[in-house]
Amino acid sequence: MTDQPAPLTLAVPKGRILAEALPLLAKAGIVPDSALTDETSRALRFATSEPGLEVVRVRSFDAATFVAFGAAALGIVGNDVIAEFDYSELYAPVDLGIGHCRLSVAGRAAAPLALERLSHVRVATKYPRLTQAFFARHGVQAECIRLNGAMELAAALGLAPLIVDLVSTGRTLAENGLQERGVILPVTSRLVVNRAALKTDPRVAALVARIRATASAADDVFPTTGCASRCDCNPRNQRNIAGRLNKGAVSSAC
Repeated sequence: MTDQPAPLTLAVPKGRILAEALPLLAKAGIVPDSALTDETSRALRFATSEPGLEVVRVRSFDAATFVAFGAAALGIVGNDVIAEFDYSELYAPVDLGIGHCRLSVAGRAAAPLALERLSHVRVATKYPRLTQAFFARHGVQAECIRLNGAMELAAALGLAPLIVDLVSTGRTLAENGLQERGVILPVTSRLVVNRAALKTDPRVAALVARIRATASAADDVFPTTGCASRCDCNPRNQRNIAGRLNKGAVSSAC
């Protein structure tokens, strides 16, 4: 009697990214149990139409950790999370082309900062590593206050003059009296895999190939343009952020 290999686990984030990922997975022949999208369900593990593959539903930041430490072989994670954690065991072979947004600096529209006069600034964010690195490139030390939600309140209530958070349309910022001041990183969701699992389990490589083919086909229909030439993430155009923060200018969105 031959022992069956343990099932592979795919870690997926809750919310909007999950909704955008499901059609891509379906085109790759992977259809999770319908309970996955049932917000009233307390289950966290779900079977799929793919033999030997289960899905776990976790927070977006946790998906990277599950994969990096081998609890899941594959996952769907934004490149903002990948860059923030910088796990050595995490490999991102496929840009899925979903979850488009940007990691941006924002502050109160009525109170622009003259950062060229400062060497230190307080920033509320759940991305301390990326935030400190970004401001350091512009000669400013960022004191990061870690928050996990309601980031707009930090600037509105005076906890910190600036925030760094994900921005999609900018509507939430505007409704809370904030203004986007600069783009740190354009963000899309990636298929990530555990490096050891990719090397030792051929099933992982096969799933990567199937999902890559699906994502590539989607790009042919809805091509992405990549990073805008004026975005701060473009190293050829890292102008001094202080002037833009002072004037309230915004980098081109990616």
